[in-house]
Amino acid sequence: MNSMTGFGRATASHDGREVTVEMKTVNHRYLDLSFRMPRSFASLEDRLRKWVGDQLERGKVDVYINYRNVREDHAQVCVDTALALSYQKAIAQLSEISCLSNTLSLTQLAGYPQVLTVQEAEEDEEAVAAVLQDAVMQALDKLKSMRAAEGEQLKQDLLLKANAVEALVRTIETVAPQVEQAGKERLMQKMQEYVEADESLKQRVLMEAAILADKHAIDEELVRLFSHIRQFRATVEEENPVGRKLDFIVQEMNREINTIGSKANDAQIAGTVIQCKSELEKMREQVQNIE
Repeated sequence: MNSMTGFGRATASHDGREVTVEMKTVNHRYLDLSFRMPRSFASLEDRLRKWVGDQLERGKVDVYINYRNVREDHAQVCVDTALALSYQKAIAQLSEISCLSNTLSLTQLAGYPQVLTVQEAEEDEEAVAAVLQDAVMQALDKLKSMRAAEGEQLKQDLLLKANAVEALVRTIETVAPQVEQAGKERLMQKMQEYVEADESLKQRVLMEAAILADKHAIDEELVRLFSHIRQFRATVEEENPVGRKLDFIVQEMNREINTIGSKANDAQIAGTVIQCKSELEKMREQVQNIE
């Protein structure tokens, strides 16, 4: 079981090309990828999405990419000959007009704006893709390792909370028969009062009593709750991403405990239900962190 929170950083270098990749992930309902990289990498974005998407199922993923090319042929200096001659001609004219000597040197001429410019050589896309993939995969390995370590901690915490919920449900299961019996006795007493008042109401009172008793029975909800708890424990042991499944199970557990709270007309059960709901809310919050 993996957390959706993690960080990974890696640097790869091939033949004078160096790429550094940093990745950080936080919770998100789906896989949401965001890249910050040099413009020259735009053509590689589809590959990046596939590399990351093949490794991660969910989470908001921010990817930062830095690139350095230190090859001898990575750039060249270009001369704007026409512009240089134009500068030279203009300075000669200025010298003539001002009656000042022309002491223009080659170094000075080369230093004028746009006479010399540096142009980056066209990159070999496949060579860049190879070093980029290497860095991405290393960063992903570190990211996944962190997510797995945190996922193990979340798993142990969720199992403890599931145990706490089960203990509370066992308490409700123990108290429920006593509550049901007390309810029946109250019903029987009421029935006797009604029947003694009017014998013709006997059948109707019996029917109403049966309906009322059924409305307050929580046996089915308890059975389903124990089933959900078993399923929750089994799910956290699965190797596939389980975040959405666990979220659904917790919702179902919460639905059953709410039903028990509305059915059981007893202060002790009501108090236990509140404790259950508190634990389930903690579980729900934790489950949001799971891939």
